Amino acid sequence: MKYIIKEKGSVYCNGNVWQKLQELLDDLNPTKIFILTDENTSKYCLKHVLQHINFNNPPLQLTVPAGEHYKTIETCLKLWEDLSEKGADRSSLLISLGGGMITDLGGFVASTFKRGISFINIPTSMLAMVDASIGGKNGVDLGVLKNQVGVINNAHSVIIDTHFLKTLPSNELTSGYAEMLKHGLIYSKDYWESLKSFDVENVPATEEAIWKSIQIKNEIVTVDPTEQNERKALNFGHTLGHAIESYCLEHNEKTTLLHGEAIAIGMILTCYISKELLQFPLLDCKEVSSVILKHFPKVEFSNEEINAIIELLKYDKKNKNGNIYFVLLNAFGSIKTNCIVRNELIKEAFDFYKTF
Repeated sequence: MKYIIKEKGSVYCNGNVWQKLQELLDDLNPTKIFILTDENTSKYCLKHVLQHINFNNPPLQLTVPAGEHYKTIETCLKLWEDLSEKGADRSSLLISLGGGMITDLGGFVASTFKRGISFINIPTSMLAMVDASIGGKNGVDLGVLKNQVGVINNAHSVIIDTHFLKTLPSNELTSGYAEMLKHGLIYSKDYWESLKSFDVENVPATEEAIWKSIQIKNEIVTVDPTEQNERKALNFGHTLGHAIESYCLEHNEKTTLLHGEAIAIGMILTCYISKELLQFPLLDCKEVSSVILKHFPKVEFSNEEINAIIELLKYDKKNKNGNIYFVLLNAFGSIKTNCIVRNELIKEAFDFYKTF
């Protein structure tokens, strides 16, 4: 078993991870245990947990519909009411079993119910394993605007079993791969190079890459847990990526994009902007774009849609005094934060994406 031990937010991965979870539950000895799932993880993942853990009392299940559309305050209200009606108290425990939507939602519900109860994340998607379940960001969307309401509060522990990747469709695996590529871009050329030939069918290599991404994210959030400086690097590609994701959620005529699919586009656009503003090498910009487009199909955007996406940037959480701040690349593993980008350059970046 691989592990990162922290005062709060320890991560345990593979090996005898279920034995470790059993020990954690026995030590915590919660008054009641609740397991939050969506419809998919209830069907495909819950049985795996129940087979491995000997609960003193049967856990109580909370289930929400699957999909980003349900990561809302309305869903939280229903869950808070369910917890209250089922007798949850401040010594209860919530286990979030699912992808990024469930770990974001579950962490927020647990952090705010009775001013905070303990929660454990069991991520079931690659995206949640390498990103969403690590680092304590919990929250919900405000309409289509991503993660506008939330808190930073670490889970008691994160339990990772890559067995769950077998339950995922290919596009969900690819979505998680986007965040791993981001880690390569912001952290090291060596990790980026190792990911270029990534093959999820190669189980040992996949497990090693997932663990490397977890280590990278943990290193960054440990130094800067509240995103004052270093943690901003993790937003690379997300300023435009979130706006694209929100636009596609809002407009029925557009195919809804998974988080990683939108971030993949955002990373190409941001690499182009980095080339123009920070002299990020053109050859590297083309290499990044080529690798990403090998795995993520290109999405068409009209000029009108691009203008609407740019308009959504004003809701980005990193904004200050009306300025929209980007994270840009000087080179692989070298970033610059708090960069202001002209709308005309954003449109140029979309032209580059269209014609690449």
